Amino acid sequence: MIIVFALLALTVLVTANWYLWRRLFRDTTAGPGRTRRVGAAVIGGGWVLAIGALVAERTGAPFWLQRVLAWPGFLWLALSIYLLLAVVAGEVVRPLLGRLLERRDRRREPPLTAVPHPERVPAGAPAQERQETGGDALRPPQETRKAGAAPSDDATTAPAPAPSSAAPAPAPSSAAPAPAPPGDPVSTTPAGGPAPSRRLFVSRVVAGAAAAAAVGTVGYGTYGVLRGPRVKRVTVPLAKLPRAAQGYRIAVVSDIHLSPVLGRGFAQKVVDTINSTQPDLIAVVGDLVDGSVKDLGPAAAPLAQLRARHGSYFVTGNHEYFSGAEQWVEEVRRLGLRPLENDRTELPWFDLAGVNDIAGESEGQGPDFARALGDRDTARACVLLAHQPVQIHDAVDHGVDLQLSGHTHGGQLWPGNLVAEAANPTVAGLERYGDTQLYVSRGAGAWGPPTRVGAPSDITVIELASKQA
Repeated sequence: MIIVFALLALTVLVTANWYLWRRLFRDTTAGPGRTRRVGAAVIGGGWVLAIGALVAERTGAPFWLQRVLAWPGFLWLALSIYLLLAVVAGEVVRPLLGRLLERRDRRREPPLTAVPHPERVPAGAPAQERQETGGDALRPPQETRKAGAAPSDDATTAPAPAPSSAAPAPAPSSAAPAPAPPGDPVSTTPAGGPAPSRRLFVSRVVAGAAAAAAVGTVGYGTYGVLRGPRVKRVTVPLAKLPRAAQGYRIAVVSDIHLSPVLGRGFAQKVVDTINSTQPDLIAVVGDLVDGSVKDLGPAAAPLAQLRARHGSYFVTGNHEYFSGAEQWVEEVRRLGLRPLENDRTELPWFDLAGVNDIAGESEGQGPDFARALGDRDTARACVLLAHQPVQIHDAVDHGVDLQLSGHTHGGQLWPGNLVAEAANPTVAGLERYGDTQLYVSRGAGAWGPPTRVGAPSDITVIELASKQA
């Protein structure tokens, strides 16, 4: 089954890239040449870098090699997605543009007019009739003299000039040009040389527009990630929250994804943004890193600067189990965060619990809701940190009031939100499941391409509201 799926995925990938090469390079050139070869090298080389970046990250290749491959490889992943979408959208524009150009060319063609031939007028016709028909002008001088009065005696007759030996220039033909063969018409440039056919011109316009749209989209989406997440504020009322806790602020940050692309500078932006909100509590809900402590420990160092009245807490995400979860749990503890590994702490006005990610089950470290929530006082409000939104069903069964999650990235790259919606109960925002509310953050960073389209990164400040107030 795995082999069949792999072959199917490979077939789709090869077909999609052949289609890209055809529309961007083959259809925009008159024949085989350097442009087509360069296009094939760009597309093929881009995928070599992308696959290399993924393999290097997962296999723990030397960090310098990961950094060399990550930027071009992951950016090509994003660019190829939007090139494909833009070229497919261009299929709608292509026939419309072709018809528009065809109508314009028809309007510019000069109308064909017949050249009248003057009537032959007999030599003895009246002078007025000859003038009206232009007979005298068309008749040789000798015939004109014969038809009119004789010249005076004082006039001298000049001898006729000798015929020239040079052949007279052919008169311009008034016949219409021969019709063009079936297919796209070929126009000519002002200098008389052949211009690209209409089909070639349309292909170049559509391909150029598709490439510009894809590059612009990926460029703006990458800028949105690198500038750092924006703060989002959401008020969540809890029935069991005492009046004294009205306005309690929890800064929720997920999916920072420190990596060979997003390093220490990015972590510093995240920390500064969180601290600027002056929260009462900070919740880091998984997927902090994409790499080992050895490689990314220095990048995570700014987390030691997090400041909140009731401290900072951490739960694992699925990517921690790809990167050495036990080592990272110890590292974040060293940096001053408290890991909640299927554990709970009692804060002044509510309980804060945390469970491991589902990916930990392969290592015997999966989520344990009974351990984290089994013996708590159900009269107190409870806030649960759980990386994946699908864990909401267990949270409902254990009487949790509010679950804070991440994982989805909001889809990260549109239309990835459609895939995320199929795999998660909530992709982003606040929703209610029975007596339990679920809030899902889009995350602060990005996995793979450092790019977001239609799913801006965020750090959410949850402000708790008491229904007793």
